[in-house]
Amino acid sequence: MTPTPNQIVVLFGGASNERLVATASAQHVAAEISAATLWFWTNEGRVLEVSHDELIAHRNPFKVEFFPEVRKSEWASLDEALDEGIRRKAIFFLSLHGGEGEDGGLQRKLESRGLAFTGSGSEASAVAFDKGLARKMVAKVGINVAAALNVTVGNKNDYEELKSFHRVHQQIVAKPLRDGSSVGLVFLSSSEELDSWWKSVEILGREYLVEERLFGREFTVGVVDIGSGAQPLPLSEVVITDPGGAFDYDGKYLGRGTREITPATVTEHERAVLHQLGLTAHTSLGCLGYSRTDVIMGPKGTYFLETNTLPGLTRASFIPQQLAASGVSMNTFLSAQIALAVQRYD
Repeated sequence: MTPTPNQIVVLFGGASNERLVATASAQHVAAEISAATLWFWTNEGRVLEVSHDELIAHRNPFKVEFFPEVRKSEWASLDEALDEGIRRKAIFFLSLHGGEGEDGGLQRKLESRGLAFTGSGSEASAVAFDKGLARKMVAKVGINVAAALNVTVGNKNDYEELKSFHRVHQQIVAKPLRDGSSVGLVFLSSSEELDSWWKSVEILGREYLVEERLFGREFTVGVVDIGSGAQPLPLSEVVITDPGGAFDYDGKYLGRGTREITPATVTEHERAVLHQLGLTAHTSLGCLGYSRTDVIMGPKGTYFLETNTLPGLTRASFIPQQLAASGVSMNTFLSAQIALAVQRYD
């Protein structure tokens, strides 16, 4: 099956905390695939077909919601839109991050309809999105992971266990068990900070992964399936420039208190270790197409933090940075991802 450009549907938006990033990614993808159809999955669940001009004209996407004025077509739900995708023999380029776009749910819907789509399948997406499960999977193949604890905020027993964990490790990091883009990431040192954080999130009843805080250099390892198979891209290093800063949403997308270096300055041995960890995480989790694994390298060794199965593709995101550093154009990358989606469908 050789796709025509108008068969390609860029699906973006969604209701997750990362829907703004998804819109910024879609802007970059749409600029490269000018003939693609653009479907915006709204926060309320409808799907709207929108124009390239309106999407690309949208300003400040990391902070401002996208509200299209012109709608070429509209469906009341994602299921209705995907059924229309069957009729059109659509090939979906997924420009979605977090939540229902990355947790395997959407992928199951596409798989059940026999629709071609980019990125990892439903099983790999679900495992990687659950930080606790992903840790267990990579630990089985010999990758280092930090000491950790899963807690549900609001559960008194979990809170007592968390306080004991904190007394042992002193400095800890808490992040939602199933989310991305460092949304909700918090570093906790004192018992007062721990108490205050627990009370602030208790009403939400969310599950959190709490880990021993590791110190060292922070890297992100991009892996792409292109050409002869999975290949690591040039490394990126994240440098925290503000004392007490963190690579949270503002640091990652608004550049507050952080600096990104691509390609990272490392020794050949360090590069080999980091590349191997990224490749092993990609393959052991069953990822397909592309992934990005966050890693910390310090006195205790090199440790896995998490893997994203649909990492950002904004102009400022790591994967595009790394592709540029390796001499691979964005257009070549996108074409390879679409070809892989068609190959899996066939």
